[in-house]
Amino acid sequence: MRKEVIDPNQLFAMIVLFELGTALVVPVGLESGHAVWLSILMALPGGILLYLVFTHLYLQFPDLIISGYMRKILGPWIGWPLGLLFLPVLLYNGSRNLREAGDLLISASYDKTPIFIINSIMAIAVMYILIKGIEVFSRTAEIFFWIIVVMGLICNFIVIVAGLVKFKNLFPLHATDLWQALGSAYPNIWIFPFGELMCFTTMLPHFNKSKKIKRTGIAAITLSACLLSFTHAVEMAVLGENLYSRTTFPMFTTITLVNVANFIQRLDALVMLTLIIGVFFKMTVYCYAAVAIAADLFKVRNSRKLVIPAGVIMLFSSFISAENYPVHMNDGKAFLENILPIFCAVIPVLLLLVHRLRRRFGLYR
Repeated sequence: MRKEVIDPNQLFAMIVLFELGTALVVPVGLESGHAVWLSILMALPGGILLYLVFTHLYLQFPDLIISGYMRKILGPWIGWPLGLLFLPVLLYNGSRNLREAGDLLISASYDKTPIFIINSIMAIAVMYILIKGIEVFSRTAEIFFWIIVVMGLICNFIVIVAGLVKFKNLFPLHATDLWQALGSAYPNIWIFPFGELMCFTTMLPHFNKSKKIKRTGIAAITLSACLLSFTHAVEMAVLGENLYSRTTFPMFTTITLVNVANFIQRLDALVMLTLIIGVFFKMTVYCYAAVAIAADLFKVRNSRKLVIPAGVIMLFSSFISAENYPVHMNDGKAFLENILPIFCAVIPVLLLLVHRLRRRFGLYR
């Protein structure tokens, strides 16, 4: 079977769409108050450093995904069980993205439609494109990247033209605001969304130009951070700190306020489409990462056989993980603070350190 490949443009598009994902729509960095846009920029250097850790490990083991070189570095007795622990984390986080998409669509327009139907349609789309292969998925990302960019420019331009932006909601920035922004950036925004790029450790072996791996990723992460910072700055400028922190989906609330000359109104569809595209790509990457690791651990030659089981687990997990959206958000906060940093940052950094020590002292056989 021919090895599927990803070129730099496709990797760039996938990283940007993955980073935007739900982070573009849900509130982030609430601890930083009106300096949330600054928190995102502060977290950018840490996100780039974490990506460099991922790429360094990939360049050391170009044919292996994270579960593969984990066994190489730590040995099979530690590496295999540790790799297995990644599966519930990836599947759970993918199901959370699905839950957030379903809740927004129901609260916005589809209040008569059962959430099971909405989530099932999205899960089926994810399973379908993964069965087609990572190459098809990466080409799809190239197309939807430009769709997201165009829709983002239209929405932000119209919000500004409508005169909704109030810069007094963003300034002034005092020393306490800067410390709060830094405290929100690390570890919260650093992990969500930048640390989640750990999922791409399962995709990098398909990259066909390893010399461009660092440059492509850094450019994509930087663009993602700038887009997220600008979007949340606009939302904060329109809604103010109080409303921004209380609303479930700030972008949706912001766009519902648009009224240009009683002519341009009801742009809700653009926000919902943005969320659907973002969740689709983020959930697909999570599902692919889980499938790739499971196939590697259990020696399944055709990983596509695992796509449907992984998709079904994500679908049903999106219902049973929390009884309502507030509980879902509280669980997500605990998961972000206690579990995700271990798998997205601590383990990769430890793998890098152990690998360098073993290579330095010639402990590899």
